[in-house]
Amino acid sequence: MIDVTIANFEEEVIAASMITPVLIDFWAPWCGPCKSLGPILEKVELAYNGRFKLVKIDSDQEQQLGAAFGIRSIPSCILMVNGQPVDGFQGALPEGKVKEFLDKHLPPADELPPPDDEEQTPEPEDTSPAAVLEKLKAAVANDPSNDNALFDYVRMLLQHGQVAHARAAFAPALPKVALVRKFEALQHWLNAIDSGAAYADLAGAQTGFDEKIATNKRDFDTRYALAQLHMSQQHWVLAMDELLEILMRDKAWNDELARKTFVSILEIIEPPKVKVADGQIPPDDPTVATYRRRLSSVVLS
Repeated sequence: MIDVTIANFEEEVIAASMITPVLIDFWAPWCGPCKSLGPILEKVELAYNGRFKLVKIDSDQEQQLGAAFGIRSIPSCILMVNGQPVDGFQGALPEGKVKEFLDKHLPPADELPPPDDEEQTPEPEDTSPAAVLEKLKAAVANDPSNDNALFDYVRMLLQHGQVAHARAAFAPALPKVALVRKFEALQHWLNAIDSGAAYADLAGAQTGFDEKIATNKRDFDTRYALAQLHMSQQHWVLAMDELLEILMRDKAWNDELARKTFVSILEIIEPPKVKVADGQIPPDDPTVATYRRRLSSVVLS
């Protein structure tokens, strides 16, 4: 079990989940149910013998991380796989339910067959970010028409701050931006990065935006600029909250730009569907599911 803060989140959660699933426990010292769930999670981590990694985030001390995952109550647990949230639960579940939740997503302990006496054990697959990027790059090179591979490749480049490489890889797809929703999403992200790059002092820029919005709640240009600033820093929940504020007041503003950008964020942050048994429905990412519902309630109201 590891305590995670904003300073070590990238290493202990994002990078680590590329190799081993990471279960995040959002808790607080004053939370009674958290105190009963914590020991259960630690016991299960030991029992599962490395099949997943447990980390704990103090939601009082790390409010930015809580907001990024849309945490509204604690305890809340989020399972991360390959850098993306795949499922989660709220409340203090009993040990059996925790194991049932994990077993939906973790490979069984005996999944790999024992090696033959004369055969050498194969090397484990390299799932580091660099290796995943190389695989995606090769997939795009082998089939330039594979829109999904290109989207995943450019998205991962942007996630790791390789903006110049992302622009170069994305350039051949620019004529298809208006036709392919995934590409439109990447273009909105790149536009936000460009917008954020115009401010040398991001904190000062956000303060200025907040002051203008406090004066005029219907200053949609400023709200959208603030949403782009959050997007440029990958603060997706904060960006969607600002876009919802626009949509609640004027759904059609600027040719529905707020709605289109909101949908693009959902496209960017939605993780790949996990494999499940035949007849079962893959679980929805909790943040994506919540904000899809919020968008629908605003647009359809």
